[in-house]
Amino acid sequence: MEAGFSRMNDLTVLQASQGLAMYIEENVTDAKTRGVVIGHDHRYHSDSFARLTAAAFIQRGFKVWYYRDLVHTPLVPYTIKKLKAAGGVMITASHNPKDDNGYKVYWENACQIIPPHDEGIASSILQHLNPWGWGYDLVDTSELCVDPSNQGVIDAYFDEVAALSTFTQDNVKSDIKFVYTAMHGVGTPFAERAFNVFKLSPFIPVKEQVKPDPDFPTVAFPNPEEGKGSLSLAMKTADEHKATLILANDPDADRLAIAEKQKDGEWKIFTGNQIGSVLGAASYEKAIKSGKKSAELAMVASTVSSKFLERMGQVEGFRFEESLTGFKWIGNAAMQLEKEGYQVIFSFEEAIGFTIGDIVKDKDGISALAFFSEWAIQLYNNHGTTVYGYLEQLYQKYGYFVSDNSYFICHDKALIQTIFQRIRFGNQPIRSDTSSFGYELAYPKTVAGYKVVSIRDLTIGYDSSKPDNKPTLPVSSSSEMITFRLENSTVFTIRTSGTEPKIKYYSELRGESEEQAKQDLTKVVTSIGQDLLEYERNGLEKKKEE
Repeated sequence: MEAGFSRMNDLTVLQASQGLAMYIEENVTDAKTRGVVIGHDHRYHSDSFARLTAAAFIQRGFKVWYYRDLVHTPLVPYTIKKLKAAGGVMITASHNPKDDNGYKVYWENACQIIPPHDEGIASSILQHLNPWGWGYDLVDTSELCVDPSNQGVIDAYFDEVAALSTFTQDNVKSDIKFVYTAMHGVGTPFAERAFNVFKLSPFIPVKEQVKPDPDFPTVAFPNPEEGKGSLSLAMKTADEHKATLILANDPDADRLAIAEKQKDGEWKIFTGNQIGSVLGAASYEKAIKSGKKSAELAMVASTVSSKFLERMGQVEGFRFEESLTGFKWIGNAAMQLEKEGYQVIFSFEEAIGFTIGDIVKDKDGISALAFFSEWAIQLYNNHGTTVYGYLEQLYQKYGYFVSDNSYFICHDKALIQTIFQRIRFGNQPIRSDTSSFGYELAYPKTVAGYKVVSIRDLTIGYDSSKPDNKPTLPVSSSSEMITFRLENSTVFTIRTSGTEPKIKYYSELRGESEEQAKQDLTKVVTSIGQDLLEYERNGLEKKKEE
Protein backbone atom coordinates (compact mmCIF):
# COMPACT_ATOMS: atom_id res chain seq x y z
CA MET A 1 0.00 0.00 0.00
CA GLU A 2 1.72 3.13 -1.24
CA ALA A 3 1.63 5.76 -3.96
CA GLY A 4 1.88 4.62 -7.57
CA PHE A 5 -0.29 3.19 -10.30
CA SER A 6 0.91 -0.36 -9.56
CA ARG A 7 0.10 -0.11 -5.84
CA MET A 8 -2.99 -0.22 -3.63
CA ASN A 9 -4.05 3.33 -2.79
CA ASP A 10 -7.23 5.42 -2.86
CA LEU A 11 -6.81 6.39 -6.50
CA THR A 12 -6.11 2.91 -7.89
CA VAL A 13 -8.91 1.39 -5.80
CA LEU A 14 -11.37 4.01 -7.08
CA GLN A 15 -10.22 3.51 -10.68
CA ALA A 16 -10.51 -0.27 -10.36
CA SER A 17 -14.00 0.08 -8.88
CA GLN A 18 -15.14 2.45 -11.64
CA GLY A 19 -13.96 0.05 -14.33
CA LEU A 20 -15.52 -2.92 -12.54
CA ALA A 21 -18.83 -1.09 -12.09
CA MET A 22 -19.05 -0.24 -15.78
CA TYR A 23 -18.12 -3.77 -16.83
CA ILE A 24 -20.73 -5.39 -14.56
CA GLU A 25 -23.34 -2.88 -15.68
CA GLU A 26 -22.69 -3.78 -19.32
CA ASN A 27 -22.40 -7.56 -18.89
CA VAL A 28 -24.75 -8.69 -16.10
CA THR A 29 -28.53 -8.66 -16.50
CA ASP A 30 -30.34 -6.34 -14.05
CA ALA A 31 -27.00 -5.62 -12.39
CA LYS A 32 -28.01 -2.37 -10.70
CA THR A 33 -31.12 -3.74 -9.01
CA ARG A 34 -29.43 -7.01 -8.03
CA GLY A 35 -26.54 -5.05 -6.56
CA VAL A 36 -22.98 -5.88 -5.60
CA VAL A 37 -21.59 -7.20 -2.31
CA ILE A 38 -18.67 -5.45 -0.62
CA GLY A 39 -16.80 -6.67 2.43
CA HIS A 40 -13.51 -5.85 4.11
CA ASP A 41 -11.13 -7.10 6.78
CA HIS A 42 -9.16 -5.22 9.43
CA ARG A 43 -6.00 -4.28 7.54
CA TYR A 44 -4.78 -0.73 7.26
CA HIS A 45 -6.97 1.23 4.82
CA SER A 46 -9.39 -1.69 4.29
CA ASP A 47 -12.29 0.42 5.54
CA SER A 48 -11.52 3.41 3.29
CA PHE A 49 -10.85 1.15 0.30
CA ALA A 50 -14.21 -0.55 0.84
CA ARG A 51 -15.96 2.83 1.12
CA LEU A 52 -14.39 4.01 -2.14
CA THR A 53 -15.37 0.76 -3.86
CA ALA A 54 -18.97 1.22 -2.72
CA ALA A 55 -18.93 4.89 -3.78
CA ALA A 56 -18.09 4.00 -7.38
CA PHE A 57 -21.06 1.62 -7.62
CA ILE A 58 -23.46 3.94 -5.80
CA GLN A 59 -22.59 6.76 -8.19
CA ARG A 60 -23.63 4.50 -11.09
CA GLY A 61 -26.95 3.75 -9.37
CA PHE A 62 -26.14 0.25 -8.08
CA LYS A 63 -27.63 -1.18 -4.93
CA VAL A 64 -24.67 -1.99 -2.68
CA TRP A 65 -24.82 -4.76 -0.11
CA TYR A 66 -22.18 -3.29 2.20
CA TYR A 67 -20.82 -5.09 5.26
CA ARG A 68 -20.08 -2.39 7.80
CA ASP A 69 -18.44 -4.79 10.25
CA LEU A 70 -15.43 -6.97 9.59
CA VAL A 71 -16.22 -10.21 7.77
CA HIS A 72 -14.29 -13.29 6.79
CA THR A 73 -13.75 -13.56 3.04
CA PRO A 74 -16.16 -16.48 2.29
CA LEU A 75 -19.12 -14.36 3.41
CA VAL A 76 -18.80 -12.20 0.29
CA PRO A 77 -19.31 -15.03 -2.24
CA TYR A 78 -21.94 -16.57 0.05
CA THR A 79 -23.87 -13.28 0.08
CA ILE A 80 -23.66 -13.06 -3.71
CA LYS A 81 -25.18 -16.53 -3.87
CA LYS A 82 -27.84 -15.88 -1.25
CA LEU A 83 -28.98 -12.48 -2.55
CA LYS A 84 -28.40 -13.31 -6.25
CA ALA A 85 -26.17 -10.26 -6.53
CA ALA A 86 -24.40 -9.26 -9.74
CA GLY A 87 -20.90 -9.58 -8.26
CA GLY A 88 -18.79 -8.59 -5.31
CA VAL A 89 -15.51 -7.32 -3.92
CA MET A 90 -13.59 -8.31 -0.79
CA ILE A 91 -10.87 -5.97 0.45
CA THR A 92 -8.21 -8.22 1.98
CA ALA A 93 -4.63 -9.32 1.58
CA SER A 94 -5.41 -12.68 3.19
CA HIS A 95 -2.19 -14.01 4.76
CA ASN A 96 0.21 -11.50 3.19
CA PRO A 97 2.51 -9.24 5.27
CA LYS A 98 1.06 -6.27 7.15
CA ASP A 99 2.07 -3.69 4.52
CA ASP A 100 -0.08 -5.37 1.86
CA ASN A 101 -3.72 -5.14 0.94
CA GLY A 102 -5.74 -6.57 -1.91
CA TYR A 103 -8.88 -6.38 -4.04
CA LYS A 104 -10.65 -9.68 -4.65
CA VAL A 105 -13.36 -9.73 -7.34
CA TYR A 106 -16.26 -12.20 -7.62
CA TRP A 107 -18.64 -12.64 -10.55
CA GLU A 108 -22.41 -13.18 -10.39
CA ASN A 109 -21.83 -16.97 -10.07
CA ALA A 110 -20.16 -16.28 -6.68
CA CYS A 111 -16.80 -17.50 -8.00
CA GLN A 112 -13.67 -15.45 -8.42
CA ILE A 113 -13.32 -14.02 -11.91
CA ILE A 114 -11.59 -15.96 -14.70
CA PRO A 115 -11.10 -15.16 -18.41
CA PRO A 116 -12.60 -13.45 -20.27
CA HIS A 117 -13.92 -11.29 -17.42
CA ASP A 118 -10.50 -10.50 -15.94
CA GLU A 119 -9.26 -9.09 -19.25
CA GLY A 120 -12.57 -7.30 -19.85
CA ILE A 121 -12.46 -5.64 -16.42
CA ALA A 122 -8.82 -4.59 -16.92
CA SER A 123 -9.77 -2.95 -20.22
CA SER A 124 -12.76 -1.22 -18.63
CA ILE A 125 -10.57 0.20 -15.87
CA LEU A 126 -8.31 1.85 -18.44
CA GLN A 127 -11.36 3.43 -20.03
CA HIS A 128 -12.58 4.98 -16.76
CA LEU A 129 -9.52 6.37 -15.01
CA ASN A 130 -10.85 9.87 -14.32
CA PRO A 131 -12.24 9.87 -10.73
CA TRP A 132 -16.01 10.25 -10.52
CA GLY A 133 -15.84 11.58 -6.97
CA TRP A 134 -14.38 10.71 -3.56
CA GLY A 135 -17.61 9.70 -1.87
CA TYR A 136 -16.23 8.10 1.30
CA ASP A 137 -19.47 8.92 3.16
CA LEU A 138 -21.92 7.62 0.56
CA VAL A 139 -22.18 4.30 2.42
CA ASP A 140 -23.53 6.30 5.38
CA THR A 141 -25.94 8.55 3.47
CA SER A 142 -27.15 6.71 0.35
CA GLU A 143 -30.41 4.76 0.37
CA LEU A 144 -28.80 2.43 -2.16
CA CYS A 145 -26.48 1.07 0.54
CA VAL A 146 -27.82 -1.81 2.65
CA ASP A 147 -26.00 -3.90 5.24
CA PRO A 148 -26.67 -7.60 4.48
CA SER A 149 -26.09 -8.37 8.16
CA ASN A 150 -29.59 -6.98 8.68
CA GLN A 151 -31.05 -9.24 5.97
CA GLY A 152 -30.40 -12.53 7.79
CA VAL A 153 -27.56 -13.50 5.47
CA ILE A 154 -25.05 -14.38 8.19
CA ASP A 155 -27.70 -16.44 9.96
CA ALA A 156 -28.40 -18.28 6.72
CA TYR A 157 -24.68 -18.96 6.25
CA PHE A 158 -24.43 -20.57 9.67
CA ASP A 159 -27.61 -22.57 9.04
CA GLU A 160 -25.79 -24.12 6.08
CA VAL A 161 -22.65 -24.64 8.17
CA ALA A 162 -24.75 -26.39 10.84
CA ALA A 163 -26.17 -28.72 8.17
CA LEU A 164 -22.66 -30.17 7.71
CA SER A 165 -22.83 -31.67 11.21
CA THR A 166 -23.97 -35.28 11.49
CA PHE A 167 -22.66 -36.27 14.95
CA THR A 168 -24.12 -33.51 17.08
CA GLN A 169 -24.79 -35.69 20.13
CA ASP A 170 -21.21 -36.94 20.16
CA ASN A 171 -20.00 -33.35 19.89
CA VAL A 172 -22.03 -32.36 22.96
CA LYS A 173 -20.54 -35.17 25.07
CA SER A 174 -16.94 -34.79 23.95
CA ASP A 175 -14.28 -33.41 26.31
CA ILE A 176 -11.55 -33.10 23.64
CA LYS A 177 -9.82 -29.74 23.89
CA PHE A 178 -9.16 -27.57 20.87
CA VAL A 179 -6.97 -24.47 20.81
CA TYR A 180 -7.77 -21.78 18.23
CA THR A 181 -5.82 -18.88 16.82
CA ALA A 182 -7.21 -16.19 14.53
CA MET A 183 -3.64 -15.05 13.69
CA HIS A 184 -4.59 -11.45 14.60
CA GLY A 185 -7.36 -11.65 11.99
CA VAL A 186 -11.14 -11.51 11.76
CA GLY A 187 -11.89 -15.20 12.34
CA THR A 188 -12.68 -15.42 16.07
CA PRO A 189 -16.42 -14.56 16.16
CA PHE A 190 -17.07 -16.72 13.10
CA ALA A 191 -15.09 -19.67 14.46
CA GLU A 192 -16.92 -19.36 17.80
CA ARG A 193 -20.29 -19.42 16.08
CA ALA A 194 -19.29 -22.39 13.91
CA PHE A 195 -18.35 -24.33 17.04
CA ASN A 196 -21.65 -23.31 18.60
CA VAL A 197 -23.85 -24.48 15.70
CA PHE A 198 -21.98 -27.81 15.69
CA LYS A 199 -22.69 -28.11 19.45
CA LEU A 200 -18.96 -28.32 20.10
CA SER A 201 -17.59 -27.23 23.47
CA PRO A 202 -15.93 -23.80 23.24
CA PHE A 203 -12.35 -23.84 22.06
CA ILE A 204 -9.44 -22.33 23.98
CA PRO A 205 -8.37 -19.12 22.23
CA VAL A 206 -4.80 -17.93 21.88
CA LYS A 207 -5.45 -14.68 23.74
CA GLU A 208 -2.54 -12.77 22.23
CA GLN A 209 -3.83 -13.43 18.69
CA VAL A 210 -7.60 -13.54 19.08
CA LYS A 211 -8.43 -9.91 18.24
CA PRO A 212 -7.94 -8.21 14.86
CA ASP A 213 -4.67 -6.28 14.73
CA PRO A 214 -3.29 -4.99 11.42
CA ASP A 215 0.26 -4.92 12.85
CA PHE A 216 0.27 -8.71 13.48
CA PRO A 217 2.60 -8.09 16.45
CA THR A 218 3.32 -11.70 17.49
CA VAL A 219 4.10 -13.26 14.10
CA ALA A 220 6.72 -12.41 11.47
CA PHE A 221 4.29 -13.56 8.75
CA PRO A 222 0.53 -13.85 9.46
CA ASN A 223 0.33 -17.17 7.66
CA PRO A 224 -0.38 -20.39 9.61
CA GLU A 225 1.13 -22.31 6.70
CA GLU A 226 4.56 -21.07 7.82
CA GLY A 227 4.62 -23.77 10.51
CA LYS A 228 6.11 -23.65 14.01
CA GLY A 229 7.07 -19.99 13.76
CA SER A 230 3.49 -18.85 13.28
CA LEU A 231 1.98 -21.49 15.59
CA SER A 232 4.41 -21.19 18.51
CA LEU A 233 1.97 -19.28 20.73
CA ALA A 234 -0.80 -21.73 19.89
CA MET A 235 1.45 -24.63 20.88
CA LYS A 236 2.33 -22.88 24.14
CA THR A 237 -1.36 -22.30 24.89
CA ALA A 238 -2.23 -25.91 24.04
CA ASP A 239 0.54 -27.27 26.28
CA GLU A 240 -0.65 -25.08 29.17
CA HIS A 241 -4.22 -26.40 28.81
CA LYS A 242 -3.24 -29.98 27.92
CA ALA A 243 -5.02 -29.69 24.58
CA THR A 244 -4.11 -32.05 21.75
CA LEU A 245 -5.42 -30.20 18.66
CA ILE A 246 -4.69 -26.75 17.28
CA LEU A 247 -6.88 -24.96 14.73
CA ALA A 248 -5.54 -21.87 12.97
CA ASN A 249 -7.19 -19.53 10.50
CA ASP A 250 -5.28 -17.04 8.41
CA PRO A 251 -6.22 -13.35 8.92
CA ASP A 252 -9.26 -13.37 6.60
CA ALA A 253 -10.25 -16.87 7.77
CA ASP A 254 -10.52 -18.54 4.39
CA ARG A 255 -7.65 -20.95 5.13
CA LEU A 256 -7.22 -23.57 7.87
CA ALA A 257 -4.08 -25.02 9.43
CA ILE A 258 -4.09 -27.95 11.87
CA ALA A 259 -1.58 -29.39 14.35
CA GLU A 260 -1.86 -32.40 16.65
CA LYS A 261 0.14 -33.39 19.74
CA GLN A 262 1.74 -36.80 19.23
CA LYS A 263 2.43 -39.50 21.81
CA ASP A 264 6.10 -38.49 22.00
CA GLY A 265 5.10 -34.97 22.97
CA GLU A 266 5.99 -33.41 19.63
CA TRP A 267 3.55 -31.37 17.57
CA LYS A 268 2.66 -32.64 14.12
CA ILE A 269 1.80 -29.74 11.82
CA PHE A 270 -0.17 -31.18 8.93
CA THR A 271 0.56 -30.03 5.41
CA GLY A 272 -2.23 -28.74 3.21
CA ASN A 273 -2.08 -31.97 1.23
CA GLN A 274 -2.43 -34.05 4.39
CA ILE A 275 -5.37 -32.00 5.65
CA GLY A 276 -6.95 -32.28 2.20
CA SER A 277 -6.55 -36.07 2.32
CA VAL A 278 -8.18 -36.28 5.76
CA LEU A 279 -11.06 -33.94 4.94
CA GLY A 280 -11.65 -35.52 1.54
CA ALA A 281 -11.77 -39.03 3.00
CA ALA A 282 -14.06 -37.86 5.81
CA SER A 283 -16.37 -36.17 3.31
CA TYR A 284 -16.55 -39.38 1.29
CA GLU A 285 -17.23 -41.61 4.31
CA LYS A 286 -20.01 -39.32 5.55
CA ALA A 287 -21.56 -39.11 2.09
CA ILE A 288 -21.62 -42.89 1.68
CA LYS A 289 -23.09 -43.39 5.16
CA SER A 290 -25.85 -40.93 4.25
CA GLY A 291 -26.87 -43.16 1.33
CA LYS A 292 -25.04 -41.51 -1.56
CA LYS A 293 -23.57 -43.65 -4.36
CA SER A 294 -19.90 -43.25 -5.27
CA ALA A 295 -20.70 -42.64 -8.93
CA GLU A 296 -22.81 -39.61 -7.96
CA LEU A 297 -19.98 -37.90 -6.11
CA ALA A 298 -17.06 -35.74 -7.21
CA MET A 299 -14.06 -33.94 -5.74
CA VAL A 300 -11.75 -31.28 -7.14
CA ALA A 301 -8.12 -30.35 -6.42
CA SER A 302 -5.63 -28.06 -8.09
CA THR A 303 -3.06 -29.61 -10.39
CA VAL A 304 -0.19 -28.88 -7.97
CA SER A 305 -1.99 -30.49 -5.03
CA SER A 306 -1.76 -34.09 -3.83
CA LYS A 307 -3.02 -36.86 -6.10
CA PHE A 308 -4.36 -38.72 -3.06
CA LEU A 309 -7.98 -37.94 -3.95
CA GLU A 310 -7.34 -38.95 -7.56
CA ARG A 311 -6.10 -42.35 -6.34
CA MET A 312 -8.99 -42.66 -3.87
CA GLY A 313 -11.44 -41.92 -6.66
CA GLN A 314 -9.89 -44.66 -8.81
CA VAL A 315 -10.35 -47.14 -5.97
CA GLU A 316 -13.77 -46.02 -4.70
CA GLY A 317 -15.40 -44.98 -7.97
CA PHE A 318 -16.12 -41.28 -7.49
CA ARG A 319 -15.22 -38.60 -10.03
CA PHE A 320 -12.03 -36.64 -9.47
CA GLU A 321 -11.20 -33.53 -11.46
CA GLU A 322 -8.06 -31.42 -11.62
CA SER A 323 -8.08 -27.67 -12.08
CA LEU A 324 -5.52 -24.94 -12.44
CA THR A 325 -4.03 -23.44 -9.28
CA GLY A 326 -6.34 -21.19 -7.28
CA PHE A 327 -9.96 -21.33 -6.19
CA LYS A 328 -11.09 -19.19 -9.09
CA TRP A 329 -10.40 -22.31 -11.18
CA ILE A 330 -11.40 -24.86 -8.54
CA GLY A 331 -14.77 -23.20 -7.95
CA ASN A 332 -15.59 -23.00 -11.64
CA ALA A 333 -14.53 -26.64 -12.12
CA ALA A 334 -16.90 -27.65 -9.32
CA MET A 335 -19.75 -25.75 -10.96
CA GLN A 336 -19.11 -27.54 -14.25
CA LEU A 337 -19.23 -30.92 -12.51
CA GLU A 338 -22.56 -29.95 -10.93
CA LYS A 339 -23.89 -29.14 -14.39
CA GLU A 340 -22.90 -32.68 -15.40
CA GLY A 341 -25.00 -34.08 -12.55
CA TYR A 342 -22.35 -34.73 -9.89
CA GLN A 343 -22.52 -33.70 -6.25
CA VAL A 344 -19.20 -32.06 -5.44
CA ILE A 345 -18.60 -32.88 -1.78
CA PHE A 346 -15.07 -31.52 -1.34
CA SER A 347 -12.45 -29.35 -3.04
CA PHE A 348 -8.99 -28.23 -1.97
CA GLU A 349 -5.59 -26.81 -2.83
CA GLU A 350 -2.30 -27.57 -1.11
CA ALA A 351 -2.01 -24.00 0.23
CA ILE A 352 -4.38 -24.99 3.12
CA GLY A 353 -7.52 -23.98 1.24
CA PHE A 354 -10.61 -26.23 1.60
CA THR A 355 -14.28 -26.24 0.56
CA ILE A 356 -16.67 -28.56 2.37
CA GLY A 357 -19.91 -29.18 0.46
CA ASP A 358 -21.44 -26.41 -1.60
CA ILE A 359 -21.90 -23.52 0.83
CA VAL A 360 -19.49 -21.44 -1.24
CA LYS A 361 -17.40 -22.08 -4.35
CA ASP A 362 -14.36 -20.66 -2.59
CA LYS A 363 -12.10 -21.80 0.21
CA ASP A 364 -13.64 -21.41 3.65
CA GLY A 365 -11.61 -21.86 6.82
CA ILE A 366 -14.65 -21.55 9.10
CA SER A 367 -16.86 -24.35 7.78
CA ALA A 368 -13.76 -26.53 7.34
CA LEU A 369 -12.74 -25.84 10.94
CA ALA A 370 -16.05 -27.07 12.37
CA PHE A 371 -16.25 -30.06 10.01
CA PHE A 372 -12.73 -31.16 10.91
CA SER A 373 -13.30 -30.78 14.65
CA GLU A 374 -16.37 -33.00 14.54
CA TRP A 375 -14.47 -35.64 12.57
CA ALA A 376 -11.54 -35.50 15.01
CA ILE A 377 -13.95 -36.25 17.85
CA GLN A 378 -15.22 -39.28 15.93
CA LEU A 379 -11.67 -40.52 15.41
CA TYR A 380 -10.67 -40.03 19.04
CA ASN A 381 -13.81 -41.27 20.76
CA ASN A 382 -15.39 -43.78 18.36
CA HIS A 383 -12.59 -45.05 16.13
CA GLY A 384 -9.82 -45.35 18.69
CA THR A 385 -7.29 -43.38 16.69
CA THR A 386 -5.82 -39.93 16.23
CA VAL A 387 -5.90 -37.68 13.18
CA TYR A 388 -2.37 -38.74 12.28
CA GLY A 389 -3.34 -42.36 12.90
CA TYR A 390 -6.30 -41.95 10.54
CA LEU A 391 -4.00 -40.50 7.90
CA GLU A 392 -1.74 -43.54 8.28
CA GLN A 393 -4.74 -45.83 7.77
CA LEU A 394 -5.60 -43.97 4.57
CA TYR A 395 -2.04 -44.34 3.31
CA GLN A 396 -2.05 -48.05 4.08
CA LYS A 397 -5.20 -48.43 1.98
CA TYR A 398 -4.49 -46.08 -0.92
CA GLY A 399 -0.69 -45.80 -0.88
CA TYR A 400 1.82 -43.60 0.92
CA PHE A 401 1.85 -40.11 -0.53
CA VAL A 402 4.93 -38.02 0.21
CA SER A 403 5.54 -34.58 -1.24
CA ASP A 404 8.35 -32.07 -1.61
CA ASN A 405 7.43 -28.55 -2.69
CA SER A 406 9.96 -25.75 -2.95
CA TYR A 407 11.45 -23.22 -5.37
CA PHE A 408 14.52 -21.64 -6.95
CA ILE A 409 14.97 -17.86 -7.15
CA CYS A 410 15.66 -16.29 -10.54
CA HIS A 411 15.36 -12.56 -11.28
CA ASP A 412 16.18 -12.94 -15.00
CA LYS A 413 12.97 -13.47 -16.99
CA ALA A 414 14.91 -14.21 -20.19
CA LEU A 415 16.87 -16.92 -18.39
CA ILE A 416 13.66 -18.48 -17.09
CA GLN A 417 12.30 -18.64 -20.62
CA THR A 418 15.57 -20.23 -21.84
CA ILE A 419 15.38 -22.87 -19.11
CA PHE A 420 11.84 -23.90 -20.01
CA GLN A 421 12.54 -23.79 -23.76
CA ARG A 422 15.44 -26.20 -23.22
CA ILE A 423 13.14 -28.57 -21.33
CA ARG A 424 10.69 -28.50 -24.26
CA PHE A 425 12.97 -28.45 -27.26
CA GLY A 426 16.33 -29.72 -26.01
CA ASN A 427 19.83 -28.21 -25.99
CA GLN A 428 19.82 -27.72 -29.74
CA PRO A 429 16.25 -26.97 -30.87
CA ILE A 430 15.34 -28.28 -34.32
CA ARG A 431 13.00 -26.10 -36.35
CA SER A 432 9.96 -27.88 -37.77
CA ASP A 433 7.46 -26.71 -40.35
CA THR A 434 5.04 -29.47 -39.35
CA SER A 435 5.04 -28.73 -35.61
CA SER A 436 2.53 -26.17 -34.36
CA PHE A 437 5.14 -25.20 -31.77
CA GLY A 438 7.79 -24.18 -34.32
CA TYR A 439 10.29 -26.75 -33.11
CA GLU A 440 10.38 -30.52 -32.62
CA LEU A 441 9.42 -31.44 -29.07
CA ALA A 442 12.30 -32.94 -27.11
CA TYR A 443 11.08 -33.38 -23.54
CA PRO A 444 13.25 -35.63 -21.33
CA LYS A 445 12.40 -39.32 -21.67
CA THR A 446 13.61 -40.09 -18.12
CA VAL A 447 13.96 -38.15 -14.87
CA ALA A 448 16.25 -39.55 -12.14
CA GLY A 449 16.36 -42.78 -14.15
CA TYR A 450 12.59 -43.21 -14.12
CA LYS A 451 10.69 -43.31 -17.41
CA VAL A 452 8.46 -40.33 -18.23
CA VAL A 453 4.97 -41.69 -18.99
CA SER A 454 3.21 -38.38 -19.74
CA ILE A 455 3.85 -34.66 -20.06
CA ARG A 456 1.37 -31.79 -19.89
CA ASP A 457 2.63 -28.37 -20.91
CA LEU A 458 0.03 -25.68 -20.26
CA THR A 459 2.25 -22.95 -21.66
CA ILE A 460 2.28 -24.20 -25.26
CA GLY A 461 -0.85 -26.42 -25.09
CA TYR A 462 0.48 -30.00 -25.19
CA ASP A 463 -0.65 -33.10 -23.29
CA SER A 464 0.82 -36.45 -24.32
CA SER A 465 -1.83 -38.33 -22.31
CA LYS A 466 -4.66 -37.15 -24.56
CA PRO A 467 -5.44 -38.79 -27.94
CA ASP A 468 -5.13 -35.44 -29.76
CA ASN A 469 -2.31 -34.18 -27.49
CA LYS A 470 -4.53 -31.25 -26.48
CA PRO A 471 -4.86 -30.46 -22.74
CA THR A 472 -8.31 -30.10 -21.21
CA LEU A 473 -7.08 -27.48 -18.71
CA PRO A 474 -6.77 -23.84 -19.82
CA VAL A 475 -3.56 -22.89 -21.63
CA SER A 476 -1.68 -19.64 -20.99
CA SER A 477 1.44 -18.57 -22.82
CA SER A 478 2.04 -15.82 -20.26
CA SER A 479 3.30 -18.25 -17.61
CA GLU A 480 5.41 -21.41 -17.59
CA MET A 481 3.86 -24.65 -16.33
CA ILE A 482 4.88 -28.24 -17.17
CA THR A 483 3.70 -31.40 -15.40
CA PHE A 484 5.53 -34.75 -15.60
CA ARG A 485 4.23 -38.17 -14.60
CA LEU A 486 6.84 -40.91 -14.10
CA GLU A 487 6.62 -44.69 -14.12
CA ASN A 488 7.26 -44.85 -10.35
CA SER A 489 4.00 -42.94 -9.61
CA THR A 490 5.71 -39.59 -9.21
CA VAL A 491 3.87 -36.49 -10.39
CA PHE A 492 5.69 -33.16 -10.40
CA THR A 493 4.99 -29.71 -11.79
CA ILE A 494 7.46 -26.93 -12.45
CA ARG A 495 5.99 -23.47 -12.90
CA THR A 496 6.75 -19.79 -12.61
CA SER A 497 5.16 -17.49 -10.06
CA GLY A 498 2.98 -14.64 -11.20
CA THR A 499 4.08 -12.37 -8.35
CA GLU A 500 7.56 -13.51 -7.28
CA PRO A 501 10.93 -14.18 -9.02
CA LYS A 502 10.63 -17.91 -8.48
CA ILE A 503 10.62 -21.18 -10.37
CA LYS A 504 8.46 -23.38 -8.18
CA TYR A 505 8.24 -27.15 -8.14
CA TYR A 506 5.54 -29.36 -6.62
CA SER A 507 6.35 -33.05 -6.40
CA GLU A 508 4.62 -36.10 -4.98
CA LEU A 509 5.21 -39.83 -5.05
CA ARG A 510 2.87 -42.67 -4.11
CA GLY A 511 4.67 -45.70 -2.72
CA GLU A 512 4.05 -48.83 -0.71
CA SER A 513 5.96 -47.50 2.30
CA GLU A 514 6.70 -44.00 3.54
CA GLU A 515 10.45 -44.62 3.80
CA GLN A 516 10.80 -45.94 0.25
CA ALA A 517 8.56 -43.21 -1.13
CA LYS A 518 10.72 -40.52 0.50
CA GLN A 519 13.93 -42.06 -0.85
CA ASP A 520 12.61 -42.30 -4.40
CA LEU A 521 11.15 -38.80 -4.33
CA THR A 522 14.45 -37.36 -3.12
CA LYS A 523 16.10 -38.74 -6.27
CA VAL A 524 13.48 -37.08 -8.45
CA VAL A 525 13.70 -33.72 -6.66
CA THR A 526 17.50 -33.75 -7.00
CA SER A 527 17.12 -34.40 -10.74
CA ILE A 528 14.59 -31.57 -11.11
CA GLY A 529 17.18 -29.11 -9.84
CA GLN A 530 20.28 -30.57 -11.45
CA ASP A 531 19.05 -31.97 -14.77
CA LEU A 532 15.92 -30.02 -15.70
CA LEU A 533 16.60 -26.58 -14.24
CA GLU A 534 20.41 -26.90 -14.17
CA TYR A 535 20.32 -24.55 -11.21
CA GLU A 536 24.05 -24.46 -10.57
CA ARG A 537 25.03 -23.70 -14.17
CA ASN A 538 22.21 -21.14 -14.45
CA GLY A 539 23.05 -19.50 -11.14
CA LEU A 540 19.64 -20.16 -9.55
CA GLU A 541 19.38 -19.69 -5.80
CA LYS A 542 17.83 -22.60 -3.90
CA LYS A 543 15.28 -21.90 -1.19
CA LYS A 544 17.03 -21.88 2.16
CA GLU A 545 15.98 -24.72 4.45
CA GLU A 546 14.17 -23.58 7.58
